[in-house]
Amino acid sequence: MKDYIVRATAAGAQIRAFAATTRNLVEEARKAHNTSPVMTAALGRLLTAGAMMGVMLKGEKDLLTLQIRGDGPGRGLTVTADSLGRVKGYPLAADVILPANSQGKLDVSGAMGSGILSVIRDMGMKEPYVGQTPLQTGEIAEDLTYYFAASEQVPSSVGLGVLMERDNTVKQAGGFILQLMPDTEEAVVARLEENLAKVSSVTTLLEEGNTPEQILRLLLEGLDVELTDTLETKFFCNCDKSRVEKALISIGREELQAMIDEGREIEVNCQFCNRHYVFSVEELILLNS
Repeated sequence: MKDYIVRATAAGAQIRAFAATTRNLVEEARKAHNTSPVMTAALGRLLTAGAMMGVMLKGEKDLLTLQIRGDGPGRGLTVTADSLGRVKGYPLAADVILPANSQGKLDVSGAMGSGILSVIRDMGMKEPYVGQTPLQTGEIAEDLTYYFAASEQVPSSVGLGVLMERDNTVKQAGGFILQLMPDTEEAVVARLEENLAKVSSVTTLLEEGNTPEQILRLLLEGLDVELTDTLETKFFCNCDKSRVEKALISIGREELQAMIDEGREIEVNCQFCNRHYVFSVEELILLNS
């Protein structure tokens, strides 16, 4: 099945909702960064959230960055997404191994520790919008739920999940974001809370064969859900050699000359997708001319 995001409204547009299945893009990120299971789960959750939050952006050139910096062994994550459903990201530490948590699940909270969640929206203005909140649990979904309420004053419910196979590949990944619009009726809030209380984890829903559409119908049961849009989502990095050349030129002539003087080729690595770009001494001389 392709990865995709479904957008919906419910209760006469008092609720806006998103649900996604993201197994392929999370597996692609796992392979690119060779992440351990707990870091695959952490990065996969943030990638899924980023994909859904990215499609909330209005402009085609708008960019969203989600950044977690923590004091746990995983240290942090960075994810960037656009309004077209394309997302990329990387962990600061890819190979963290931790014992399971008290529920027998991957200990994402232990990997992240205490720290800060930053949400950066670059909408082509002089300065990007930056919102920051302290990590509440390090489990990522709860941290984003808190962020929406505290920083954007939008009561929300976020669910994210990544399930691993025994061979450490990704078996299931996906999530949902439900948001209440201003002046939502109390009866609507009560019904939504009732529905959420009945639902198990995102990965259980996916394992049971539920599509994003079916997940939204379960979460919004009795609230006149209206599915409005479906978008493909994928792991996508726009790096190429010409972009890396521009980055090398930007470091300045002195730095470039120092590389040339060493007399050997250099290798530049893209943090987001782990692609390697090799530049010969001759290429560096051309860039510095």
